[in-house]
Amino acid sequence: MKIFYNFDHVGEIRNAVVTTGSFDGVHIGHKVILQRLKKLAAEIGGETVLITFHPHPRKVLYPETAGKGLFLINSQPEKISLLRKAGLDNLIIVEFTLEFSRITSIDFVRNILLNKLHARKIVIGFNHHFGHNREGGYDALRNLGTVSGFEVEEIPEQDIHNESVSSTKIRKAIQDGNIQKANAYLDHQYIIIGLMSKSSPVLEEIGFPCYSLQIEDDCKLVPPNGVYAVTVVGEDIFSRAMCFIRKNEDSPLDTLIEVHLLEEYGSIEGETATLLFHKRIREERILATTDDLKKQLTIDRNQVDELIF
Repeated sequence: MKIFYNFDHVGEIRNAVVTTGSFDGVHIGHKVILQRLKKLAAEIGGETVLITFHPHPRKVLYPETAGKGLFLINSQPEKISLLRKAGLDNLIIVEFTLEFSRITSIDFVRNILLNKLHARKIVIGFNHHFGHNREGGYDALRNLGTVSGFEVEEIPEQDIHNESVSSTKIRKAIQDGNIQKANAYLDHQYIIIGLMSKSSPVLEEIGFPCYSLQIEDDCKLVPPNGVYAVTVVGEDIFSRAMCFIRKNEDSPLDTLIEVHLLEEYGSIEGETATLLFHKRIREERILATTDDLKKQLTIDRNQVDELIF
């Protein structure tokens, strides 16, 4: 997958089949769009293109309201990783600014999609709008396509368990600690990617050595405090693990995420690893003594060990 951070740096893209959007979570609805992009591109010997934005438009347009408390399912490195796995050919990450937000839908299509990318086909999600004041949509695109010679397709709304899929609903499920529901919407495990370091010796002294994972994005959505069953994946590791989360609401980058591996491995200190979340085992509990903590962690470990994942 080729990644571009400026339209002027985009090279020649063969018969571009384009979509645009934030794609936070790269959830099952996004994947339907990406699969359709790939099918259409294959039919005309073309390449798939996603135009996405950083920071999230709400953070720029509504910094004191809708964007103020917005946490995202994916950090940028996580989204890039998921899009690469989905088989996207070209990713264009646009710096979203107030100036960019004032581009009209017609100018966006003509100056960017046509003049710069030479788009042959444009695919949009259900009820997707773009351009200044969200004035552009499927009908406007279709009319422009008739005049300018490109095709437009709208993907219908996708349902899971009779509920429409959206990044907002996935965020809510994660905030509630309902990892299994979030994973069903995502069609993959919720992930956190970060650098692993040795954790405090307290848990190691009672037989539960841990690594600490550092979040690198203060907008990253982290599940609530508690114990989780996860898989740790890295260059030299693939292990089931128990994850402990203790959030710092005032400073998200100081949130404590500790991981106890169930399998024996050499040191992974200093390595970048991905946590794949499977299930929340329990909420956080305040335990009076070290013995109580050891007994509870033993119960937690046994529960994680009995899960099939």
